[in-house]
Amino acid sequence: MPRNIGVGTSLVHTDDPYANDHVAPPISVTSTYKAAENEGSLLDWDPENPSVHLYSRYSQNVTTRVEKVIGALHDGHAITYASGLAAVYSALVHLKPKRIAITEAYHGVFQAIKVYQQSRDVEVSLIGLDAEYQEGDAAWLETPLNPTGEAKDIKYYADKIHAVGGKLVVDATFAPPPLQNPLKWGADIVLHSATKYLGGHSDLLSGVLVVPTSEEWKKLWENRTFFGNTMGSLEAWLLLRSLRTLHLRVSRQSQTATALAAWLNQLASIPNGQTLDGVPAGVLFRVHHASLQEKTTFDPATQLTGGYGATFAILLSNPAQARSFPHRLQYWIAATSLGGVESLIEYRKRTDPRCDPRLLRLSVGVEDLEDLKSDIRNALNAVADLKDDA
Repeated sequence: MPRNIGVGTSLVHTDDPYANDHVAPPISVTSTYKAAENEGSLLDWDPENPSVHLYSRYSQNVTTRVEKVIGALHDGHAITYASGLAAVYSALVHLKPKRIAITEAYHGVFQAIKVYQQSRDVEVSLIGLDAEYQEGDAAWLETPLNPTGEAKDIKYYADKIHAVGGKLVVDATFAPPPLQNPLKWGADIVLHSATKYLGGHSDLLSGVLVVPTSEEWKKLWENRTFFGNTMGSLEAWLLLRSLRTLHLRVSRQSQTATALAAWLNQLASIPNGQTLDGVPAGVLFRVHHASLQEKTTFDPATQLTGGYGATFAILLSNPAQARSFPHRLQYWIAATSLGGVESLIEYRKRTDPRCDPRLLRLSVGVEDLEDLKSDIRNALNAVADLKDDA
């Protein structure tokens, strides 16, 4: 496949060499494959480019196709897992860090680190991402951040960890290509919860790691084979289907979210006693989004070259308003997760006790901007008079 083709063409055609006469790939449910009489020795069998399949824990056609498409999207080598947290754990095992530099991240990552720590005879300590690094460290950077959607400087942390011979993992779940490509900025491993934007339809669980070289991919593949944390066949098929429209979905979601964040930011600045666009002052307190963050040392637009992320956070004036708000909406679904075609909103403290009780996480779908704004406008008015009952 030519390397200078567009993103959309790549998403649809990168896996053509692994296709057969089906326009849409069939769902493969077999666990094992019939051996050919004269297939010869399998000692040189290449799991990244399999000419035959042996057993579905090793490889299967649709999974290979998914990995080819995601790898090409990053100009790297992608390997899939049963979930995002399975990919997290696999990255830790691969790196074997003595210390992990991590500050802000999805709360499930910290739980996965605890599980990893239990498997080690030596202590694996945590330090802050901005602490001083030393040999044996790995840095774990989530950008854009969950739940605020604000961005961190990948190149800065890549240079910092590489100076001591360490590796940088970038959790880029909130901004997949075409929004950003962390490998371009020095990441050693890119992580995605493919359940989110790569899947994009709230109907599968999957995780992905992307590395720069085939040699690293093969090490990860060997670990995955004997961990047994392989993505299921149906999930592989659903993910391949979803990848065909990734550029269309994510670009639309990014544009809508950026416009929505700008509008909400205006509402958060309404002078007391006044209204703006039908919303009274004193309901919306603050908006977090990469397009709104300070640019004194780092401009997120230089890294998010394809647009800002479509998941971000707002704070209402009190916890009572925040708890009620998701249930006053028509088009936004009150649910955890993000990245689907439908807009989701979550009272984040429900699943992450670290969060401010006024915070709501918004995952913008592919609905029309004006309809989402109208829905929010109505809900803000509905909760305006609620007082904090904490």
